[in-house]
Formats: sequence, structure tokens, C-alpha cells
Amino acid sequence: MSESETKPAKFAKVLKSREVVALAFGAMIGWSWVLMTGVWLTDAGSLGTLIAFSIGGFAIALIGLTYSELASAMPKAGGEHIYTKRALGDRWSFACTWALLFAYVNVCLFEAVALPSAVEYLFPNIRLGTLWTFLGSDVDLGFVLIGAGAAALVTWINILGIRTAAVLQTVVTGIIVASGLLLISGAVVFGDIENAKPFLATPATGIITVLIMVPALLVGFDVIPQSAEEIDLPPNKIGRLLVISVACAVAWYVLIAFAVGLGLTAEQQATSTMATADAAKALWQQPWAGALLVLGGIGGIMTSWNAFVVGGSRVLYALAESNHVPKIFSRLHPTYKTPYIGIAAIGLLSMIAPLFGKTILVWLINSGSFATTVAFLFVAISFLVLRRTEPDMPRPFKVSHPRLVGYGAVTLSVGLLAAFMPWSNSALQWPEEWLTIVVWACLGGLLLVRYEMRQSSNA
Repeated sequence: MSESETKPAKFAKVLKSREVVALAFGAMIGWSWVLMTGVWLTDAGSLGTLIAFSIGGFAIALIGLTYSELASAMPKAGGEHIYTKRALGDRWSFACTWALLFAYVNVCLFEAVALPSAVEYLFPNIRLGTLWTFLGSDVDLGFVLIGAGAAALVTWINILGIRTAAVLQTVVTGIIVASGLLLISGAVVFGDIENAKPFLATPATGIITVLIMVPALLVGFDVIPQSAEEIDLPPNKIGRLLVISVACAVAWYVLIAFAVGLGLTAEQQATSTMATADAAKALWQQPWAGALLVLGGIGGIMTSWNAFVVGGSRVLYALAESNHVPKIFSRLHPTYKTPYIGIAAIGLLSMIAPLFGKTILVWLINSGSFATTVAFLFVAISFLVLRRTEPDMPRPFKVSHPRLVGYGAVTLSVGLLAAFMPWSNSALQWPEEWLTIVVWACLGGLLLVRYEMRQSSNA
């Protein structure tokens, strides 16, 4: 047997600064900035939306700082799984990673369902006939073909290698930024402050409704630590790029919401199915402006989808490496050095998602946001634990005022989690949203029992 055959396959280190920022920023901006902006403004008002994103963005920024330090100290594929295992042990590490995998897969399913709606804005005749109705939503054959076809494309690109995925990410992110700048400049030149009224919606609790979506919208910066073994940069720079990507994404959402608030009246925001595109069209008085915004939104779908396939497959890889899920998910492609089994599994689920129609979109956002916040809480706790138990650990990117950052991140994570609970006005729906979380948790429980039984047997 040759030496190359006896050595375990390794990830290829190919990502530079531009690709890293594009990967994380593209993951965070996604499609919601085109599809959901009108909903946010209606629920919370223009100022209320800014307040919600400012609070949520501040929370994510603190959490991002904890990630930055940990990612620079432990630049390994799997990110959260590595940090929490070192700080909290196997059980809590699995709970954190399993929640994160749920959030990542949810995003991929969301994009597969959302993409056909975006394409329909540009090409209204894509419907080929209703297959069936699922929970009040018609499932159209054309939508299924577009969603499943795009899932196959994203899967294939990711199997070919992270370099291919990163090139796609960088090019498409440029298109997104160009379309967003068109909207923002239109709002600055032609926007009307009267359109932004009421600044606060009634009741003001709508701010919380928007706030609980923020973690799911900003999840994506953690794709950086997931792919840390494929980044060809000094560890301290990985930490800095993570912070930069979070700041860019928060600024993006705030500016887009502000621009739509200036471009459409409250009534138009409430009735629009794609407020961002309609705002661009209204501001520039040109149909092509709306089309360009939708094109940017489609780009956001692809960049977010692409990034979460990267992140999700690396999470599965880390779980398989630690024997929590079947070992097959730790296989790397002999040529492309990608965890192709995990990529294919996420791709298959994404191909199936369009068969359930658009009703599941909000469920996916909210339940995924809950799971994301759980993972963030575990990482913040791990940050504090490792600061106490391993103060001398090399930390190329070292956070100043670690107690303030760590306890602030924990407090804000707990606060965000409280907003999902039954006593809150923005609680998750029963049974749809809670049931998906319960089913996923039960599956994770079975895998954990399997893992511990094997550990006992080996011992």
C-alpha cells in the first residue's frame, strides 16, 4: 500500500481573505432582504425594524467576538463542535452541534422553496400546473423542477471543491451588492421620509416579532470556523474577518430596510409580495430596477445556499469524526477533498423541500432561528469556560474585556431564546414549528444513546 493511501485525506487550504468574507457575507444576506422586508416594516414600523436589527445585530456581534477568539485558537473543521467538546464535554458538544446542523439544513431547505418565487417575479410563466395542495399552499410542478434543479446544481458545485464554491460566491456577491446599492442610492435621491411613517407599528411588540428572526438572518458568519481547515490565512486574521463580515451584514439589512421604508408607503409595504423590488421600481420609476433587485435576491439565495451546504457538510464531517453520526459522513472525495457524502445528503433534502410548498418558509426561518440561538449560547458559555480553565491557551485573536463580552453574549442569547417561548408574543407556533424541533431533538437523542452505548462497549 502506498504512503498516500495510508494517510487520511485532508482538506485543501485554498481560501483567501476575499473568498472568506464573500462566503460569510453571502451566507448572512440570503434572500430574506428581498422577500421579508415588507413584513418587517409592517410588523415593527421603519424605526422599529431598525431597533430590532440593531439589538439583534449587537447580540450577534458579541457572539461573533467569542467565535473569533475560538476560531483563531482552534482552526479546525466543525467549529462549534470542537470548541464545545473541549470546554463542555461530549454531550453538550453534541447538543450544540446537532442544533446547528438543524439550522444549517433549514436554511438550505428554505432556499430551495424560496428560489422559484424569485424566478417567477422575472419570468411569470414558469408555472406548469398544480400537483397538490399542502397546508393551504399549491405545489406547482414548475416550482418543484426549479427548486430541485437548483439544489442539484449547488450540490454538484460543492462536491467539485470549495475553490469552485468560493469563486461562485465571490462573483454572485458582487451582483448582490450592486443591486442593493441601486436601491439605497435611489432612496437617498428620491425617497420620501413621509413614507417611513408610522415609525413604530402598533403594537410595539412587533419589534420582538422581527427581533426573533435576526439570529436566523445573521447565521452564516460561523461558516468561517466551519471551513477553518480550508482557509489559507494566519489564525488571527480569521478572527478579524469574522467580525468584519458580521458588521457588513448588519449594515446591509439596516440600509435595505431604511431604503424600502423611504420608497414605499405603509400601505404599499403591507400589500407588496416583494417590497424591496417594488421599492426599487418605485424609486427609479423603471421596471428594470425592480428586476435587478430580484436578480440580486436570486444571487442571495445562491450565496446563502452555497455557504450553508459548505457549513452543514463540515458540521456532519465533525460529528462523524467524533463517531456521533455514521462514519461515512467523514469521507473526503479523493480528488476534490470535499465531504461529498454530507454534501449529497443535504442536497437530497433540498431537492425534496419544494414538494411541500411555500407554507413552510416562515416555519423554517423561526425554528432555524431558535436552533441557531441555542448553538450561539453554547459557544458563548464555552468561551467563558475555556478562559477560566485554559487561560494559557494560544489565542492569536484575543478579545479584550472577555468577561464583558462573554457574559454579554450569554445574557443576550438567553434573552433571544426567551422570545421563542410560549409566554412571549412572538412564541414559536404549535404544532408546526415546535414539532419540527421536537422531532429533530428526538433523532439527536437516539444518536447520542447510540454513541454512548458504543463508547461503553469499547471501554
